[in-house]
Amino acid sequence: MKPLVSILIPAYNAQEWLVETLRSAVGQTWERKEIIVVDDGSKDQTLAIARRFESKSVRIVSQANQGASAARNKALSLSRGDYIQWLDADDLLAPDKVARQVSALEQCQHNPGILLSAAWGRFLYRYKHARFTPTPLWADLSPAEWLIRKMANNVYMQTGTWLVSRAITEKAGLWDTRLLGDDDGEYFCRVLLASEGVRFVPEAKVFYRMAGASSLSYIGRSDRKREAQWLSMKLHIGYLRSLEDSPRVREACVKYLQNWLVYFHPERADLVSAAEEMAASLGGRLAVPRLSWKYSWIDRLFGRKAAKQAQIVLPRIRWSMETFRDKLLFRLAGQSRPDNVQIQ
Repeated sequence: MKPLVSILIPAYNAQEWLVETLRSAVGQTWERKEIIVVDDGSKDQTLAIARRFESKSVRIVSQANQGASAARNKALSLSRGDYIQWLDADDLLAPDKVARQVSALEQCQHNPGILLSAAWGRFLYRYKHARFTPTPLWADLSPAEWLIRKMANNVYMQTGTWLVSRAITEKAGLWDTRLLGDDDGEYFCRVLLASEGVRFVPEAKVFYRMAGASSLSYIGRSDRKREAQWLSMKLHIGYLRSLEDSPRVREACVKYLQNWLVYFHPERADLVSAAEEMAASLGGRLAVPRLSWKYSWIDRLFGRKAAKQAQIVLPRIRWSMETFRDKLLFRLAGQSRPDNVQIQ
């Protein structure tokens, strides 16, 4: 029998995007599927919009607000699928995304230990203008090689790209509700550890809607998010070293610490010190994070605090302008009604 695929969607205040997302899920050419939406205590019309899609294959549940990880865990507890497709409430799947990945399973003799990934592109409003930019992770890789490339090159795979067997999912465990950000990064580390390797399916595509400062992964000035990020980083390093503890692994871990140090320095001296100690234990050394040329002159004239402030504020201003422009072009193109969106 063809495998049942569970498409699991956590949703919180997603009224602007949810129709498009659900249409992309319902419209999957892989027919044997179930869709579960967990509304995480939304304060807008998210739940009402989701109810419009309720059917034998689309289940809608609601819970008090507990965070994205808790909503995902709830959806998973209700699912019956042989494979799990995670989908955020503002992202889109190409119609044949799941079908192409299931087809790739045939070449792997339907081995439940194989983890499937896909190509993904960024967009704001106009998904047809999504930018698909390959990274070192767009390949068939062993779990250790995948994590080394991720941490050394500061790259990642978007949540919706994965198709995960029930066997791997059960071994990986639940999403970590302590993590306010990078919960997906940490979770899929455990998914990788539970797998036999990754099969990359380039023809399968996911459209990732960039959320900017409203994204859960955005750290900004939040101390709680800094602490959650540090926890995730420690877990990442532990997971990779459990697979391999070679010089190249330790080098990748030090690069990973260096890449993220800018989010802790200079505001959280305790986390900077902890990162430096970990780097030393790995045989490396961290340097004071450098500001790009766009902010270094502010540092010289007004000090590091002002430069870090600009590093937070100016991208948000630029982001607002780009979002406004893309939304305007989206409306002018006659795509103002989400009900009319068709994903090619």
